[in-house]
Amino acid sequence: MNNSQQRGVVRPGARGTDRSAARRAELIAIGRKLFADTSYDALSMDDIARQAHVAKGLIYYYFKSKRGYYLAIIEDSVTGLVTRAAEGLELPPDQRVHRTIDGYLRYAEHNQAAYRAIISGGVGFDAEVQAIRDGVRQAMVDAIAEGAYGRHEIAPLARMGLLGWLCSVEGATLDWTGRPELPRDIMRKLLVKMLGGTLRAIEELDPAYPAPPAARRDT
Repeated sequence: MNNSQQRGVVRPGARGTDRSAARRAELIAIGRKLFADTSYDALSMDDIARQAHVAKGLIYYYFKSKRGYYLAIIEDSVTGLVTRAAEGLELPPDQRVHRTIDGYLRYAEHNQAAYRAIISGGVGFDAEVQAIRDGVRQAMVDAIAEGAYGRHEIAPLARMGLLGWLCSVEGATLDWTGRPELPRDIMRKLLVKMLGGTLRAIEELDPAYPAPPAARRDT
C-alpha cells in the first residue's frame, strides 16, 4: 500500500466513534432547550424521547438515566461558559476584566437556553448540580480576582465581595437575556461600574486589597 492509499485509510471504528460523539452532542443540544423551558421533575423520559423524536432507549444508552442526561447537559453548558468568560489572559488587568464580563454576556446572549439551565433550571437541590454551578462561580470569581488583584488566591472578605457581585450579575443577566432592551456594550459597562463599587467597598473594609486604578475611575 503506498502513502496516498495509507492516508485514505480510516481506522476500524473511527467513523462509528465520530457518529456516536455527534449523536451524543445532538442529544445534549436538544436537552438544553427542553430543560430550559420545563423543570426537571416535570419531564419524564417518555416526554424527553417524544419531544426529541428519538427512542427512549437511545437516551439510556448514552446517559444511563434522566439524571445522567441532565448532568451531562449542565456540564457541557458550564464548559462553554467558563471557556468564553476566561479568555483574554494576555491582556492588561483592566482590559481583562472587561473581556471577562463581555465574554460572559456574549455566552448568555447567544446560548440563552444553556445559560438558564446553568443558573436557574432543573434540580437545584441536587448536590452534584449545585457543585457544577459552584464551579462556574469559582471560575468566574478567580478570573475577576486575577484581573483586579493579579492573583486568584484572595482573602475571604474579598472573595465574598466578588461572589456577591457575581450573584447580582447572574440575576441581572437572566433578566437581560429575556428582555434585551440594553445593548450588550451598555450592559457590560453597567456591570463593570457595579464591580468598581464592589472593589472600592472591599478596599475600605480590607486595605490589603486596594481597588485597581480603573475601579477608582468608575464613579
